[in-house]
Amino acid sequence: MPTPARTSTAQIVAAGRSLASAEGLDALTMQRVAALVGVRAPSLYKRVPSRAALVRLVASDLLAELGAALADSGGSGDPEADLTRLAHAFRAFALAEPGILSLVFSPLPAEMAPDPQDVARSVEPLLVLTGAMVGPQRALPAARTLTAWISGFARMEGQGAFGLGGSVDEAFDFGLDVLLAGLRGAGSAH
Repeated sequence: MPTPARTSTAQIVAAGRSLASAEGLDALTMQRVAALVGVRAPSLYKRVPSRAALVRLVASDLLAELGAALADSGGSGDPEADLTRLAHAFRAFALAEPGILSLVFSPLPAEMAPDPQDVARSVEPLLVLTGAMVGPQRALPAARTLTAWISGFARMEGQGAFGLGGSVDEAFDFGLDVLLAGLRGAGSAH
């Protein structure tokens, strides 16, 4: 009779997310994940064939959750209001899961990189909203601009880089207002 499984792929992915979030991509190793789920590293290979596959599974899981969070911010019929909610949801997600920034927005070897379909599904809500504001031809550049600004802001915020005082929330809202005003202007020109 075979021995029962002592861990699951879901537990392995959750442990990997925990490591990546708390300590970054370099901490995401088979040995560390095995210790977190209570097995020896060779046992992980029954579920996950390599570290590259582990990184990819964790990235896919993060992207699915991010996509769901972004999708939950839309639907009011007002693209600008929905983009505002989406930006706040993305910022909150990035601050709660700082590993997403290094895992999803850093160049990785092809075998570790998130599946392009997972990436596309996660950003679809953003592309729909930017398309509604600036037209389909400029939706991707607008989405990239917002993503770069929000992820950069969240990375700096998470690292405590805003040390001059004042309200970081107010700064985020100001920057977002400026970007949305720019998108409004770009949208009226198309």
